[in-house]
Amino acid sequence: MLDHLIRGATVVDGTGAPARTADVGIRDGRIAVIAEPGSTTESTRSSEDATGLVLTPGFVDPHTHYDAQLFWDPFATPSMNHGVTTVAGGNCGFTLAPLKPEDADYTRRMMSKVEGMSLAALEDGVDWSWRSFGEYLDALEGRIAVNAGFMVGHCALRRHVMGPDAVGGQPSPAQLEEMLRLFHASMEAGGWGLSTTQSSTHSDGDGKPVASRHAGPAELLALSRAVGEHEGTQIEAIVAGCLDQFSDDEIDLFVNMSATAGRPLNWNVLTIDASVPQRVPRQLLASERARKAGGRIVALTMPILTPMNMSLGTFCALNLIPGWGEILSLPVPERIARLRDPAVRAEMLRRADSPEAGVFRRLADFGRYVIGDTYTEANAGVSGRVVRDIAAERGQEPFETLVEICANDDLRTVLWPMPTDNDPDSWELRRRTWEHEDVMLGGSDAGAHLDRMCGAPYTTRFLGDCLRRRKLLPLERAVRMLTDDPARLFGLRGRGRIAQGYHADLVLFDPERIDAGVATLVHDLPGDSPRLDSRAQGVRSVRVNGVETIRDDEITGAIPGSVLRSGRDTRTVSTA
Repeated sequence: MLDHLIRGATVVDGTGAPARTADVGIRDGRIAVIAEPGSTTESTRSSEDATGLVLTPGFVDPHTHYDAQLFWDPFATPSMNHGVTTVAGGNCGFTLAPLKPEDADYTRRMMSKVEGMSLAALEDGVDWSWRSFGEYLDALEGRIAVNAGFMVGHCALRRHVMGPDAVGGQPSPAQLEEMLRLFHASMEAGGWGLSTTQSSTHSDGDGKPVASRHAGPAELLALSRAVGEHEGTQIEAIVAGCLDQFSDDEIDLFVNMSATAGRPLNWNVLTIDASVPQRVPRQLLASERARKAGGRIVALTMPILTPMNMSLGTFCALNLIPGWGEILSLPVPERIARLRDPAVRAEMLRRADSPEAGVFRRLADFGRYVIGDTYTEANAGVSGRVVRDIAAERGQEPFETLVEICANDDLRTVLWPMPTDNDPDSWELRRRTWEHEDVMLGGSDAGAHLDRMCGAPYTTRFLGDCLRRRKLLPLERAVRMLTDDPARLFGLRGRGRIAQGYHADLVLFDPERIDAGVATLVHDLPGDSPRLDSRAQGVRSVRVNGVETIRDDEITGAIPGSVLRSGRDTRTVSTA
């Protein structure tokens, strides 16, 4: 007997094959039947008519930071609402394990700063009772609605072995040996591989470079070698050049890490902008060199323009513009005084438009910003308006106008920069870049930067774009990029396709409506902390391991997800 039968759906199976109409039957959490409509004679406990609806594999998000959120939100919202059934966590070198009790506070403050997680939510929503990486995975087992796998974070390894010396110090031979022992134990418990960062944008709660930024090539290669000793493993790494263009040394490092491990290495995020035509070929040079050296380097890139807000009052991407962090970290009254100084503003704008600002130059066109939420009568009527229009009315330069509006609110004003790369040439460049064998969709950062950005809905927004707006790709190819491609990169066993015997991770949606709603600020985190949320549109049903977790964008309450462990749930992916 079948547990459930989905009748007459338009099946897009994830392989890129043409869509076809079929009945799909589920038994014991797996796909048991794929048959011509009406031909299934086996009895079933329940069924539904899916005529006119599209059935796809569950989407796989290759880059999230749900490591903490899953403890207070087992449904990984809003990702699961948008069809994501499997998430990869533990990215960018940041994990919550292994952990010594005395390091919990440091870890919470680091995650709050570097990944924009609410400190109150980290303190109130997580019990921090584990010690080993395996104990962390066990703490999630049986209590999550999505499937989740986790990389082992380099920062946690360093901190566990070296203590405070992890920031600024180098491991002794004995400490490196202990770090490798701890890493092997974490991998044997089910870690997916190594994640690490050397990015200049990553600082801890004390404002110091995070621990892995102090690691030299020998340490990174020793850990990469250890990755290759375990089945079904990966490397995820970030360097400063990920934000703009790699240096030669960064390319060498990535190539050597992947070739040494004999495993794929993925990085994020490849920013595609037709006004910087040299960026894509430079970034993909790393992939070309890796293949020649026996490795593989995969660039993650987002297929949508992710809404991201800014603020002069709290830490955001503006702090990462060279020279800006020194001013934006001052106490608010002093910060306002400096920002109102024309000479200070002129120097800030000069630095923001300099080559050293890299990709952050995109943030410096303040005339294109839209004013979001405001908090004082002095700003009445400016919310929702473009800064350049307000500045023209006032006879001011746009940055001066923006500063005055924010100063009126004691810098609490929410700012929404309009994207500079929403032109036809940039979208055509994206379409061409997506065809590259070492480019994959992802980089949502879901679970991080909660009140600043909302990348989780990229799946439904991308499908809506493909079906009804730009139509850059056919549906079959788009679905493959969200399902089978990431599943194959991670070597997921029995996931990413609609095929007999595969796990029944499924999304059923209306092709006329599939989309994502606008991002809105909600206060539903522990401690009443805010985050951006986006409702899914047109999603009829989401199933994880055969059990329905979403019906008409509403959570059912079921928690059928699995903690996916390397080796058991993943197989080794060859770099040859």
